[in-house]
Amino acid sequence: MPDSPATPEPATPEPASSGGGARGPRLPRPVAGLLAAAVAVALSHLLHALLPAVPVLTAAVVLGLLAANLPGVGRAAAGAWKPGLALAARRFLRIGIVLLGLKVSLVDIAGLGWTALGLITALVLLAFAGTYAICLAFRLPGDEPLLIAAGFSICGVSAIGAMAAVRRTRTEDTVVPIALVTLCGTLAIAALPLAGALLGLGPETFGVWAGASVHDVGQVVATAQTAGATALAAAVVVKLARVVLLAPMTAAAGVAARRASAREAGASADGRPNSGRPPLVPLFVLGFLAMILVRTTGLVPPPVLEGAAVLQDLLFAAALFALGAGVRIRALFASGVRAVTAALAAWALVAGLGLAVALLLVPVSG
Repeated sequence: MPDSPATPEPATPEPASSGGGARGPRLPRPVAGLLAAAVAVALSHLLHALLPAVPVLTAAVVLGLLAANLPGVGRAAAGAWKPGLALAARRFLRIGIVLLGLKVSLVDIAGLGWTALGLITALVLLAFAGTYAICLAFRLPGDEPLLIAAGFSICGVSAIGAMAAVRRTRTEDTVVPIALVTLCGTLAIAALPLAGALLGLGPETFGVWAGASVHDVGQVVATAQTAGATALAAAVVVKLARVVLLAPMTAAAGVAARRASAREAGASADGRPNSGRPPLVPLFVLGFLAMILVRTTGLVPPPVLEGAAVLQDLLFAAALFALGAGVRIRALFASGVRAVTAALAAWALVAGLGLAVALLLVPVSG
C-alpha cells in the first residue's frame, strides 16, 4: 500500500521530540498526541461545566480547530502529536460506535409498534435522500454529501464514521461533515425547545420530535430533557430506533461501494480480482450489532452500562478533538459557506420531517 506521507513522517517528529543526544524520543510516538487528546477532553468537560449550553463534543471540535491553527500548537499537532491524534481519530471513534450499541435494546424499540417503526424508517430514508440531494445541489465535493446525509438522518458522528469506513474516505475529509452535524445538533438544543413552546407541543409529542430530528444521542437527551421525563423517555426510544438503522444503511452503502469497485476493476487493463474491495459491513459495525444483542438480553448490570456510556463519551470527545486538529481553517472555508448553507437547509428538512412523524405518531401510540 503506497502511502507517500509515511516515508518522510518519521524524520520530522523524531528530532523534534528527542530532547537530548543519543537517547532518542522520550515518548513512544503515539503517546504525545494521546496526551494532548486527553487534556482536550478534560478541557471540553470543564467548558461544558462552566457553560452548560456548550456540549462537550462541540467544545472538543472547537479545541481541535484551535490546536491545528494556533501558531505554536499547530506545529505540534502536525508533527509530534500526529501519530497519536490519528490513532484517536480512527480507533477511538470506532470503539465508541461499538459501545453505542449498549444503549439500544430491541425490546424497547419493539414496544413502539410496527406503525411507529415504519414511520421512523420512512423518516430516515427521506431525510437521507433529501439531505443528499441538497448537498449535491450545493456542489459539495467528494463524499461530503453521503457523509452529511448519513450524519443528519441516522445518528450524527457515529454514522459519519461508519459510512467513511465503508467508503474508505480519508480521515481529513470527514472533518467538515462532523463539524456540520455537531453545529446543527448543538443549535437544536436551543432551537427545538423554543419552537416546541411556540407550537404548543405536549411533552410526548415534543419528545418524539426531538428523537426524530436531532442527530447524536447526547444532543437528543439535552434537547428533550427540557420538557421533562415523559419527553425524554419518548425521545430516547425514537432516537435509538434510528440508531438501529445504522447497520442496514451502512450495509447498503457497502454494497454500492463494492459494485463501484468491481466496475473500476473490470474497466482496468488488469483482469485480476480486486483484493482491496471496500468491506460490506465494517467490523466495528458488527461489534455495534453484537452490543445491541448483549443489551437486549438484559443481563448487563446498570453500573456497567453507565460506565460504558461514560467511556463512549470520552472516546468520542477525543476523536473529535483529533479530527479537528487535522484541519486548517483555510481549507475548511474553501467550501465552508456552501457547506454551512447546505447543512442548515438539510437541518430544516429533517426537523420538518421529524415534526410530521411526531404529529402522526403520538395519536397512534397514545
